[in-house]
Amino acid sequence: MSFFGLSFLRIRAVFIKELIQMRRDRLTFAMMLGVPVMQLLLFGFAINSDPKHLPTAVEVQEQTPVVRTLLNALERSDYYDIILTSDNSTEGYALLASGEVAFVITIPLGFTEKLLAGEQPSLLIEADASDPSASSSALLYANTIVQRAIARELTGPLAHLQAGASPVNVISHARYNPEGISQYNIVPGLLGVILTMTLVMITSMAVTRETEHGTMENLLAMPARPLEVMIGKITPYIGMGAVQTVIILSCAAYLFRVPFAGSLWLLVGGLTVFILANLCIGYTFSTIAKSQMQAMQMTFFFFLPSILLSGFMFPFRGMPNWAQFIGEILPLTHFLRIIRGIMLKGAVFSEMQQEFVALGVFTLVVGIIAMLRYKRTLD
Repeated sequence: MSFFGLSFLRIRAVFIKELIQMRRDRLTFAMMLGVPVMQLLLFGFAINSDPKHLPTAVEVQEQTPVVRTLLNALERSDYYDIILTSDNSTEGYALLASGEVAFVITIPLGFTEKLLAGEQPSLLIEADASDPSASSSALLYANTIVQRAIARELTGPLAHLQAGASPVNVISHARYNPEGISQYNIVPGLLGVILTMTLVMITSMAVTRETEHGTMENLLAMPARPLEVMIGKITPYIGMGAVQTVIILSCAAYLFRVPFAGSLWLLVGGLTVFILANLCIGYTFSTIAKSQMQAMQMTFFFFLPSILLSGFMFPFRGMPNWAQFIGEILPLTHFLRIIRGIMLKGAVFSEMQQEFVALGVFTLVVGIIAMLRYKRTLD
């Protein structure tokens, strides 16, 4: 049967052949279904540009009913979750530098006395502005929250204190990025994003390229052990990652004027572990994929959640708990904290130790999986 010279029998034969091919290439078929579902879930449930329940440390020098009312109002606003209350600022600032808290609120001694005397006491809110979008909403509503809480206390004989200027002077201080310049947050993060995309993709093709070019048999004939093969495969790309790093950091410093407040050697150490982590991921993909096309598909499947759940595009703390759990597994999440902490905050190793350990454990686990999956035969 034909129509305008087209044979429906031949079309049917090609159609059936393509269905069979799709059934055989299960990985590609899974990617075709999995990527849209993953995008729907991530953009529909995980992405939130207005983060709430942000961890907060409070330095309070007095405990009065007014102060307790004020702190309760901040917590009930859903923007501030007070995880530390202390009379010592050192501990709160250390948590702010390490990224464990987003705000440090200081209520000085004599706050209540000055309030009742009509002297407009000051309340200081210091925010981690290394990611301006994560703290902007909470800072925007801080003054309203404080004034409403104080207004509920200034009733009866104290009602006259509400006349005129605001009873409390709320001072907001955005630390590490006072001007809220987005390049200070985006450009350092781009280093991690670019390294993730390029190194995982290139390394994932390392073994599959041998198979497609017919040279895998020669590689298997060598007396090299799986660990030796993996080291030999990924080592050349360490230099490629180093070149990319130099280019991006040079542009950050001289083109975008991103400040560098920390230790260069500490950053080099973080970069080394992060590069190794991505190379191990790519090598693991190459032991799973049967073709370079499948290797590229797996790279994209890994890259999409990395860029969305790491805190690069959207505030990390704005995501639900399940998305944060996934994000904590990804190496890009920890590297972003390292590079932003070192460049913008001048963080030291003790403040970044948890991120270094997470990257190291990830690299070790993925490296072991890659060696176990490395096949010594073509079967």
